[in-house]
Amino acid sequence: MKNLPLLQQHDLRRALHNEVHSRPPEALPDHTAVFCTVMWTDAAERAASRQWLHQLLRDLQLPVPDAEANHLRLDLGNGRLRWELHTEFVSWTWMVPIRPEALDEAELPSASDLVPAQWLAGLPGRCLLAMNAWVLPASPALEKKVEQRWLYEDKLVASRASEQKAQIYTDFSIHSDGASRLFVLNQGLSAARNGRLVQRLLEIETYRMAALLGLPAARETMEKLASTESELAELSSAIRSAGAASEPQLLDQLTRLAAQVESQYAAHHSRFSASSAYFALVRQRVGDIQETRLGGYQTIGDFMDRRLTPARNTCVSAHQRLEALSQRVSRISNLLQTRVDISQKQGRQAVLKAMNERQGLQLKMQSTVEGLSVAAITYYFTGLISYLAKGLQKWGWPLSPETTAALAIPVIGLGVWWSIRRMHHRLFHGAADQH
Repeated sequence: MKNLPLLQQHDLRRALHNEVHSRPPEALPDHTAVFCTVMWTDAAERAASRQWLHQLLRDLQLPVPDAEANHLRLDLGNGRLRWELHTEFVSWTWMVPIRPEALDEAELPSASDLVPAQWLAGLPGRCLLAMNAWVLPASPALEKKVEQRWLYEDKLVASRASEQKAQIYTDFSIHSDGASRLFVLNQGLSAARNGRLVQRLLEIETYRMAALLGLPAARETMEKLASTESELAELSSAIRSAGAASEPQLLDQLTRLAAQVESQYAAHHSRFSASSAYFALVRQRVGDIQETRLGGYQTIGDFMDRRLTPARNTCVSAHQRLEALSQRVSRISNLLQTRVDISQKQGRQAVLKAMNERQGLQLKMQSTVEGLSVAAITYYFTGLISYLAKGLQKWGWPLSPETTAALAIPVIGLGVWWSIRRMHHRLFHGAADQH
C-alpha cells in the first residue's frame, strides 16, 4: 500500500482523531480493589491538581506529561493510578490487587488503605465523591457477605449486568470510613469488560452527585421566585390603574425587579444547564450497563428513577419558572416603557403647542413694537429734516420747515418700514437656509 502524499494537515487533526481513544477503561482482573475520589474544582484548583500530579511524578522519578494532557495512567508498582481532568472536577482512581484470603479477615481490604492519608488530604478541590469498589469472583459465600456484612442490607441495591455475566451490589451510602461501597461479582467477564463496567458504575455515581449540585440552587430559586412573582403581580395590578404621574415610579420599581430576576438567572442558569447534562449522562450510563433484576432487589435504574427523578424535575421546574418570570418581567417592562414614552411624547407635544402659542403672541407683540418703532424713528427723522429746512431757508430753500416736514413724513415712514422688513427677510431666510 502506497503512502499518502504530503497533504497540508489541519492543526487539530491528530488531537480530534485521538479523542475517540482517550480515557480508555482499565483492565480489572478478579480480586482487584479500586478507590476513586472526585474533587470538585475551580480553574485555580484544576491547575493546582495538575501541579500536585507533577510533584507525585517527580517524587517517583517518572516523566512529567505534556502541559495539555488531561488524562494519565501510572504504574506505581503495587498498583496503578488513573488521573482525569474534567471541566468541573478532577478524578483520582487507584487500583490494587488483593489477596483472596484477605477477604476472610475482619477488615475488608481496600485500595484507599494504600494511599497516604496526608497526601490524600492535600488533594486540591472539595471532595464530591469517595468510593471503594471491588471486583471479585462470584460465589454464594461472597454474595452473603456482601448482602449482610459489607453493605447496609436495608438500603441494598443489586442487579445483574453485562449480559448477566456480573452481579452489582451497592447501597448508595457513606460508610464509617467516609467512602461509599460498590461490589462487582464476576461471572465470566474478561478483565477488560470488568474495567469497562466499573468505569461506567463510577461515572454513574460521579454524574449523579454532579447533577444534584443543581438541587440546592433550585430550592433557593423556588423560595425567591414565590416572593418575586407576588411582587410582579402587585406591580402589574398597579400598572393597570396607574396614572401618568405614577408611571415613572412604577417603571423604576419594575426595572429593579427585572435586575433582580436577571441576577438570579445569571447566577443559576449555568448550574441548571450543567445539571441537565449530568442527568442525561446518568440515564445514558445506566442504559450502558444492561441491567436485569437480581432477586427482589431494586436495580440501579429503579433507584435512579425513584430518587433522582424528583430532583431532576425540581431543577427543570425552577429553571423553567425562572425563564418564564424573566420573560414576563421583560414584557411588562416593555409595555410600561411604551406607556411612559407615549405620555412623554404627549407632554412634549403640549409643551411645543404652548411654545407655539407664546411665539405667536410674541410675534404679535413684536409687530406692535415694530409699528411703534416705525413711528418713533419717523418722528425723529422728521424733526431732523425740519431743523435742516430752517437752516436751508437762509440759502434760498423755498418751502417752510413745516411744509418740508409734512412732505418728508410719508417718505421717511415708508423707508423705515421697508428697511425693517428687509432686515427681517435676511435674518429669517438666512436661518432657514442654514437648517
